[in-house]
Amino acid sequence: MATTNDRAVDEAEVRALIEDRAKAVRARDIDGAMSNVAPDVQAFDVVNSLRYSGSEAARERLEEWFASFDYEIRDLSIATGGDVAFCHSLNRVSGTKVGGGGIVMWLRATVGYRKIDGTWLVAHEHSSVPFDPESGMAALDLEP
Repeated sequence: MATTNDRAVDEAEVRALIEDRAKAVRARDIDGAMSNVAPDVQAFDVVNSLRYSGSEAARERLEEWFASFDYEIRDLSIATGGDVAFCHSLNRVSGTKVGGGGIVMWLRATVGYRKIDGTWLVAHEHSSVPFDPESGMAALDLEP
């Protein structure tokens, strides 16, 4: 059974991974952003397909996304237990669209981790934005 101290150590390790990944994303460092992604990661992103599977698909998605943007994580919460952990946060993405014009949006993120051979790896990611039920459109103008 995990002790309070074990959970605190695990939470600190996961928090450091999240901070390192955020730094890599801001620096547009694909290898750094992918350094703790499991080969069989499952991801539900806010853009394009309903799901992508595997680290190669995750890398391709990052390559598309790294065109021109800024990235912020807020209200990060982490829970750990044994060899699994999850976190959720509100993330702000802003930048220039490929066709011109800008975008600023907040999204909700949940990330699941598995500890494999002593290393925490991203096993699952889910990003979403709320929608306006009247229009059926994404509510991209909301702020925390």
